[in-house]
Amino acid sequence: MSSDDYYSSFTAKSSPEETYKKISQVAKWWSENFEGSSAKVEDSFTLRFKNGDWYKIKVVELVPTKRIVWDVVDAEQTWHEDRDEWKSTKIIWEITPIHNSSEISLTHEGLVPELECFENSKMGWDLLIQPSLLKFLNEGKGSPQSA
Repeated sequence: MSSDDYYSSFTAKSSPEETYKKISQVAKWWSENFEGSSAKVEDSFTLRFKNGDWYKIKVVELVPTKRIVWDVVDAEQTWHEDRDEWKSTKIIWEITPIHNSSEISLTHEGLVPELECFENSKMGWDLLIQPSLLKFLNEGKGSPQSA
């Protein structure tokens, strides 16, 4: 990991067990256009978006209540020249218990400022985490992008 990798951390009013389970329910907070499975190591899933973007992701590590790691095995971002910059990056979730809540850290390893997509991807993660994933963790209802 590089200190330049995209990183965000936040606290949710959900137990580590519930947080771990809900992060893997990708269609409920990221995109409704979800194909595949994200429950076990070696599972893979594809997310598609209205603008034509898509991401194929493989689950490579699961440590119940503590850690989730996804490999982006393929990607297409239609809004910039190097359309597959997310390919071969890792999305790493770390969950730490804090009283009756959880601290969640997200590192998108390989998503660095030198990439053309960095600023828009950073903005996307920031917007996705706060109004959708955090709401899903705290209230049980996220705001995934519609198909």
